[in-house]
Amino acid sequence: MQPTYLSYDRGTLLVRGEAKVPYSTWDDRVRAFRAQALYYREIVDFLRKSELGDVKDGVEDLPPCPELRFKGKLRAYQRKALDSWDRAGRRGVIVLPTGAGKTVIGMKAMELVNRPAVVIVPTLDLLEQWRRRVAEDLGIEVGVYGGGENSLKAVTIATYDSAFLRASELGNRFSLLIADETHHLPAESFRQIAEMFTAPYRLGLTATYERDDMLHLELPRLIGGVVYRLDPEDLASRYLSDYTVERVNVELTEGEKAEYRQNYRQFTDYLEKNRIWMRTPMDFQRFIMRTSRDPEARRALLARNRAVKVAFDSEAKLDRLEGILRENPDERVLVFTQHNDLVYRISKRFLLPFITHTTAKGERFEVLKGFREGRFRAVATSKVLDEGIDVPEASIGVIVSGTGSSREFVQRLGRLLRKSEGKGKARLIELVSRETAETRTSSRRKRTRGRRGTRKGEPKAEEEEESAPEPVVTKGADEGELYEE
Repeated sequence: MQPTYLSYDRGTLLVRGEAKVPYSTWDDRVRAFRAQALYYREIVDFLRKSELGDVKDGVEDLPPCPELRFKGKLRAYQRKALDSWDRAGRRGVIVLPTGAGKTVIGMKAMELVNRPAVVIVPTLDLLEQWRRRVAEDLGIEVGVYGGGENSLKAVTIATYDSAFLRASELGNRFSLLIADETHHLPAESFRQIAEMFTAPYRLGLTATYERDDMLHLELPRLIGGVVYRLDPEDLASRYLSDYTVERVNVELTEGEKAEYRQNYRQFTDYLEKNRIWMRTPMDFQRFIMRTSRDPEARRALLARNRAVKVAFDSEAKLDRLEGILRENPDERVLVFTQHNDLVYRISKRFLLPFITHTTAKGERFEVLKGFREGRFRAVATSKVLDEGIDVPEASIGVIVSGTGSSREFVQRLGRLLRKSEGKGKARLIELVSRETAETRTSSRRKRTRGRRGTRKGEPKAEEEEESAPEPVVTKGADEGELYEE
């Protein structure tokens, strides 16, 4: 039997020979079977087990790799997590809360595989954190793709954007792929990273595995299923800061109540009139599509957006925020909002530094440095600090507004969980406008927290206020996300 030849071609595998391999289709243009690079390991295993003759494997083009030795030590749960991944064939996702040392596990996995590795991260801040830690704990020069840098080394850190743009170029250069904040990977564009990389060994790291759009169901195919999982309460007190979650209900002013009810009633009246029920994200997508051809639907959506903005930006929330800042003069506080305009209002009213997506890199660095050093006692931000920022000094988080996403909620809680000298119990405080749909938003964002029930001190679902005048169910459509500009 003729040999089977394997080669890499711009993010795909070409299989030439008489063997018909799984996951492949015939490409008449090149007279060969073609498969996604994702299935490189499975195809090689199939050919070797089938004894179909010689296999000429020219797929991988790995850079030189020194012996990788991790200088640190693993905690007991980190060792269990890594062992679980190893037993699962060195594929799968490890779910640990923020501050639990997922980076350490990733570097130990590099030592275990001891072949070229690429780490994919969502932000430049995380890229810099990984580069610094790998250089220190593995003692090697690190390659980088992102932020204007393009250098390939045995261990390379790349942003999701850069890895996506260069997937056809980098796809056969690594044996281990580590996807940090791996919940980003199933996105329509980013999943192509996993599909175009041949890396036989794959490790996902995240604190928030589930996605509200259910795309996490793609992760077992792309990188492997969950092999180990712990929640924040599993590590609180010993390895992470203990914490409480508090909800503070605030009253809208009479003028705000009237404006909210008028606009929200216009929205719900339209839904009732047209017998529209939004129980799933797809229901909401169909409604959005309807607004493009139905002017009345468009007006209903805009009215809803105005109502939600009233609830999010209530003056009573800012008054309560002022009280929190006054009552905790010695604590470091992160203030989270949904949109930038409220960040700017808070910054102006309380003379606080802020960080948004428009903040320059140098200014952002100085603000965080000042916060860590205690020169700034509070920082206002929208979504850009939800993940990937190491601020162990933060002890109080105030959610002035946000979506119903449980992932966003867990990420914001995660900013407070890292231990720091002199830091006591962390507090995450939600400010919720009473008698609005925001009460449901608060309930939804916590619906998947903890697999063992409600955290001590938190209200149970049946105790939570559900007094918003809303006759329709909007489950699955995150509040606030409906009027993103």
